[in-house]
Amino acid sequence: MQKILALIDRLLHFLLITTVLLLIIPVSLQIFSRFTDVIPRYMWTEEMSRFFFVWLIMLGATLGVRERLHFDVDFLPQLSSRATHVLLRVSQTAMLIFSAVVFYWGIEFTQFGWNQTSELADMPMWWIFIAWPIAGFLWIVFLVDHMMNATDVSESSNQGSVI
Repeated sequence: MQKILALIDRLLHFLLITTVLLLIIPVSLQIFSRFTDVIPRYMWTEEMSRFFFVWLIMLGATLGVRERLHFDVDFLPQLSSRATHVLLRVSQTAMLIFSAVVFYWGIEFTQFGWNQTSELADMPMWWIFIAWPIAGFLWIVFLVDHMMNATDVSESSNQGSVI
């Protein structure tokens, strides 16, 4: 199972880097077309940059959950080991519930956009909407992995947990 999760992790890093690089293209075209007459003003660039940005956010949030850097906030003073563990479990359970909601309603969202196309780029909208259920599912997978393979509490506190 850990090998599969490591493979997914590498794929997510690759997709995140690719998305950032692809986002640069429409944004650059937008900027250059506004300040020069060399490049025509393409309308699809705004829409494509928004779509890449959505994927960028969802991929980044997924990697944040994988690396225990997302949804957690350090705001409590040093507590006992037992209290720290309980708070970590409460936080993980809340994150799991949120992830299930994103996954479930992400499927509904994708079904809603299944037969729609974007206005300017004429792109199927489910290509964008599917980012939500994929992210929600991967959040659940990573959170369950964290909960099943609980490491030393002090190690998890150094990785951005509630403690």
